[in-house]
Amino acid sequence: DKASMFLLLQRCCFHTPFKLWKSTSSRLLLYGKNKTTWSSVGLCLQRDACHLARSPSLNPASVYGTKLQAFHTSLPFLKKKTPKESETKDPGILQRSMKSLKDSPKPALYLSLAGLIPFASVPLSMAIQGTYYPELAFAQITYGAVTVSFLGGMRWGFALPENSPAKPDWLNLANSTVPPLLAWQALLFKDITHGAIMLVMALGIALHYDVSLLPAYPWWFKVLRVAGTLVMVLSLLATAALKTISEKQLTDSRNKWQN
Repeated sequence: DKASMFLLLQRCCFHTPFKLWKSTSSRLLLYGKNKTTWSSVGLCLQRDACHLARSPSLNPASVYGTKLQAFHTSLPFLKKKTPKESETKDPGILQRSMKSLKDSPKPALYLSLAGLIPFASVPLSMAIQGTYYPELAFAQITYGAVTVSFLGGMRWGFALPENSPAKPDWLNLANSTVPPLLAWQALLFKDITHGAIMLVMALGIALHYDVSLLPAYPWWFKVLRVAGTLVMVLSLLATAALKTISEKQLTDSRNKWQN
């Protein structure tokens, strides 16, 4: 009957490969042209189904696996891999900075450290002796002005070569003259405190130029500039603080003698 034929056709459609089903469909067309009956069509389909069932390439296990593969539509569960501890641990900026200082050229490192001695020795010697020396403070201001001028002129030397990433344009060359002008202004102040504050501003501007505006500088040089600027700024502020403390003590002693 028609119901059994429909079930047989459905089974053949789902369990017959494409090539075999193509051959079966061609036979159906051939039978249709010859005006065969539904019984002949059923016999042909049964014969093809029996032939497929007996073929060694289509064993029950493979057919069952194909069926599962065809009808299994759920996505596989992929386990998220957790990164290793060595990959998640990122070295801090302090560790990378110390490593870059060790890898920096030795002449640049040693000369930079030696250049910080005049800055740090002035407030250290005055703190040890417990006395403020205006001559040493003025010498520190003068040396700071020379250092700031050197840091400003260094950008000219970086921008002048033809293969340099920094071009000798108005921005680079004009910014190089700003720190020397501030250093010159620091020497004009009669008060050492005002001169120290002006030098701190000049050092901050020069550091901003070297770290932010010139990314082509190597990392070790930027770390060296930050460390050197920090020591110079603290030394200048320490000298200004010692001057203020000394003046306060002198004022208090005068008031005691007057009373």
